[in-house]
Amino acid sequence: MKLLTKLTLFITLSKLLIVALFVLLLPSLVNYASFQYSNYYLNQQKKKVLAVISENGVDYYLQGDSAFASYTMLKEEYISLLPAEDTHVKDTIETSQRIVGKDTLNYRILIHEISAENKNYILEIGKTTATISQYNKLLRRFTLYILVALILFSIIIDLVYTHILLRPLSRIIQTKLLNRKFPFKEQLPPIKTSTTDFKLLDDSLIGLMKKIHEAFDKEREFASNASHELMTPISILQTNVENMMMEQNITEEQQDKISSMMKTVNRLKKIVHSLLYISRIENDQFIKSDTVNIHQLSSEIMEELSMRLETKSLTFTNQLSPNILVKKVNHDLFFQLLYNLINNSIRYNKENGSILLLDHYVAGEPYVLEIRDTGIGIKQEDLGSIFNRFKSGKDKSEGYGLGLSIVKSIIAFLGFEIKVTSVYGRWTIFSITIPAEMIEIIKPFKK
Repeated sequence: MKLLTKLTLFITLSKLLIVALFVLLLPSLVNYASFQYSNYYLNQQKKKVLAVISENGVDYYLQGDSAFASYTMLKEEYISLLPAEDTHVKDTIETSQRIVGKDTLNYRILIHEISAENKNYILEIGKTTATISQYNKLLRRFTLYILVALILFSIIIDLVYTHILLRPLSRIIQTKLLNRKFPFKEQLPPIKTSTTDFKLLDDSLIGLMKKIHEAFDKEREFASNASHELMTPISILQTNVENMMMEQNITEEQQDKISSMMKTVNRLKKIVHSLLYISRIENDQFIKSDTVNIHQLSSEIMEELSMRLETKSLTFTNQLSPNILVKKVNHDLFFQLLYNLINNSIRYNKENGSILLLDHYVAGEPYVLEIRDTGIGIKQEDLGSIFNRFKSGKDKSEGYGLGLSIVKSIIAFLGFEIKVTSVYGRWTIFSITIPAEMIEIIKPFKK
């Protein structure tokens, strides 16, 4: 999962968790806020009453009576002023019941003791709890709407900021990792970013790719130089061995030894030629300007290998589409690519086995060519190393793996992809994938 996706999920889930917790706590919070506001309201009413008594005297409310009580028409609020007993009454705000008229109602009541005209009075100011709670539902809904809007707004802000913050990392991945092809010939400029970590990562990747390219260049140069230097002594050695074979006074035993030496020299010469060939491919010494008909090319290869097919009594079937062309390739390299793969299918096939060439193509999608054989197969542990130089999963004594190493170099040079699947002792399939933009369809001729 991408880092941006993980951060998006974290931001969204964390905000949803906050909303869930707030919804659970919302009733308690709203009730608490309502009662706190009611307490504030009752205290404000108390201050008004005390101001009136201070200015006009307590008789303003008593009107000659010993007590005073008044309530609104719907009995939502009331005020009472009663003579105090001898015990001291503490100022408090509580919820309790009062009988108003003939109704018993629950009130939020402020109780305050006052002294006026040498007498103590108990002041009560009440507000019904039903009145306090009547707006709670509306307040909860309004608060929830505001919260959801703020959460959505914060998610959008967080995602935009995260996207901007991670944009340099995305560009580093796109330019330095996903769209780079070995051996990293072109040098890309550093990504502009103010984030120190991303800058360090980008610089490290640039430095690493530069070192890889330099090491690869040194390897190619060594392989090319070593191959060229080896050709001269090998040619001299081959000439000397041939001269020895032409001598008249050598015994049959000596002739066998010389013949064995000649085989070794030829094998060594073949290896050096293969290394030179790989070096030429990796140094871009071939031009990709040809258009190749795959069906015709494979038929030409099979004509050259027909004697080998007959030797093993192999059945060859060519089911490749005759109207498929591959553009912008090198004909000789393409020929060598298929030749090596088909030759391997013959070499490692069983007596009376078969080889099948087929393809899969849908317009606009990559073209896939398959080479199937009923040979000895490849062990699973060897599949990952069969294209390595001087290492073969089938027979290390023949070819030393250079045939498939050449195939790998050609595949990389032409811009193809190759995949191998096999069941040891039963069959092997080499699948070559060619990009869709390199494929052209020949329209069939109509009489």
